[in-house]
Amino acid sequence: MRGFLFFVYLCIKYSQMINSVRNTVLAVANKHNFGYISPADFNLYAKQAQLDIFENYFYRYNEWIAKQNARVSGSGYADIVKNLEEVIDTFSVEDYLYNVIDNKYKMPNEDNNSSTYYLLNKVLVYTSLLHQGVTDGFDAGNDIIEDSTKDFSTVGVGNYVSFQIGDNIKFVEVLERVSTTELRVDSDLLNASGVRYTVYANQLTQKESERVSHSKITMLNSSNLTSPSTTTPAFTQSELTIKLYPESIRNVGRVMAQYIRKPKDPKWTYTSFTNGEPLFNQGASDYQDFELPATDEPLITSKILQYAGISIREADIYQAGSAEEMKDKQKQG
Repeated sequence: MRGFLFFVYLCIKYSQMINSVRNTVLAVANKHNFGYISPADFNLYAKQAQLDIFENYFYRYNEWIAKQNARVSGSGYADIVKNLEEVIDTFSVEDYLYNVIDNKYKMPNEDNNSSTYYLLNKVLVYTSLLHQGVTDGFDAGNDIIEDSTKDFSTVGVGNYVSFQIGDNIKFVEVLERVSTTELRVDSDLLNASGVRYTVYANQLTQKESERVSHSKITMLNSSNLTSPSTTTPAFTQSELTIKLYPESIRNVGRVMAQYIRKPKDPKWTYTSFTNGEPLFNQGASDYQDFELPATDEPLITSKILQYAGISIREADIYQAGSAEEMKDKQKQG
């Protein structure tokens, strides 16, 4: 019983940082009669504060790399570079990119069509391609895909099939070769014919694609010696899309991106008002806590106080937030 209570305590302690921050912000604001900060306004300030701190991690990382190279940084628990890397790595994502048209691929998006990625780190291209095509039949009950134009006699159990459902790429394992034109796969998502697919060998071989500028790719393609190939691919980036070279790279599931995503927008949710105050509701479907580590709670609080001070035009609350932020930065180095 005591172990269960301790588990519940940990869940409460580490899953409600946003509520702790909001309580602190309101306490500071109310102490000096600076006015009420609504949940909607708080969520706006919280979003911007988290994004500011998140982006600053990369600047701090660059600064500490320089200090490390100059041999003026610490080690062990004082290894700031390692600590920053651990935080940034929590936002690292690997995702398959889907082909928009020709050899152009789209970066992952959220439902509202805003990009989820912040920094593209690398683009990988699979080279172990066995078959590609479009299904002309399916057996949803038995998870069988059919393509009468192919001969799957060389496809064995353990190979992989990738297919595109909307904007999403799914990678599934081949469980059985039913016939030379039919494969049973580990998925019940296929429910229609006319689905693009690619079959890969179970030993998925990846090649890292080189990022090049738009001006450089023209020069590379003009030479037989330097032009990109499937073993030495290259890509250019334009806003939310990347373009792979050679242009023959346009298979479903062939391109994977490893990138740093943005933190999810924090949202303090509530269900009703108690004594004139909204009641915190962590169980709401749209609830979202801060994704930054708990050590950033004082800095998040101070930044929100700054935004609140600017909004209600109170210099004191802004200065209080700025002072707390300065103290926190001095502690961080």
